[in-house]
Amino acid sequence: QVQLVESGGGLVQPGGSLRLSCAASGTIFSIGVMGWYRQKSGEQRELVANMTSPERPNYADSVKGRFIISRDNIKKTVFLQMNTLKPEDTAVYYCNADRVRAGAWYNAPSGPYWGQGTQVTVSS
Repeated sequence: QVQLVESGGGLVQPGGSLRLSCAASGTIFSIGVMGWYRQKSGEQRELVANMTSPERPNYADSVKGRFIISRDNIKKTVFLQMNTLKPEDTAVYYCNADRVRAGAWYNAPSGPYWGQGTQVTVSS
């Protein structure tokens, strides 16, 4: 069983920074893609950033130049450094993992898996 646990959300003023972390647990042999999505109130969930292995970051246009995604493949962790935050970044942020080879090395990759979500509020 694969679980994703997020941390690092909270309240921050416009222009501030936050760092989100997400750790995957379970008998995991590899994770093809890890990333972050967000869901604003009344809207659909949208991709913020993700990273494949080998590391190739992909960002939504709205966060390019402000957010940085990184991975620690040994610790099966993904991070999202969010800088120059804007009120429109307010949302619940979800960790995502896909193409996960878990349980046994010969199992086919599975997913997507989701974290429970962490609230990020940007307000003065």
